[in-house]
Amino acid sequence: MTPLIVFDLDGTLVDSRLDLAGSANALLAERGQAPLSVDRVVGMVGEGARVLVGRVLAAAGTPAEGSTLDEALARFLAIYDQHLVDHTQVYPGIREAIESLDRHAALAILTNKPGHHTTRLLDALDLRAPFAEVIGGDTRWPRKPDPSSLRHLMASAGATPDTTIMVGDSPVDRDAARQARARFCLAAYGFGHVPLDARDGMLVAADSRDVQAVLLAALGIA
Repeated sequence: MTPLIVFDLDGTLVDSRLDLAGSANALLAERGQAPLSVDRVVGMVGEGARVLVGRVLAAAGTPAEGSTLDEALARFLAIYDQHLVDHTQVYPGIREAIESLDRHAALAILTNKPGHHTTRLLDALDLRAPFAEVIGGDTRWPRKPDPSSLRHLMASAGATPDTTIMVGDSPVDRDAARQARARFCLAAYGFGHVPLDARDGMLVAADSRDVQAVLLAALGIA
């Protein structure tokens, strides 16, 4: 049975923190609000654009709900669409890891990022081809940590929980893997945060250049 490796996107395959933070701060500037630090914004990333915008506005002192949040979200998405790859880059070692892993496993992407931005980003960075399926955060499946989309990817690939590894940088990714009973590899170099005392039983790639070796070893390939 062919193994399945499912990757998160932001903070796992690509370093998008500057473009995400810059777009969030551009939204705040339009509303006459002071910018937030890059680290503060990226600490809010992981549960989809709507959640990010809500957190950013709350941190700036103007929490929003309902139609007000809808309008702010639409504006953020428009701004981000114009700055999607100003600074965003594939992490070092990731292209090599994907090329190697593609020979031994089926590959997929599961992200809470909107599908439009996901597709544009992958195309701009020439990163789409190796992945059999890409699922964004606005599909018919609930966003991570709900495991439905991960289970769908397993079924599509003919994989089982035992032959599936979810790779991600955040508790959202970890929890999706756990609920689907798949293995989990923490991309500890990313901008999610999984406390050290919560890493028992995980595979861990401390640096993006370690991803290839960690996953090949997990697949039993020297």
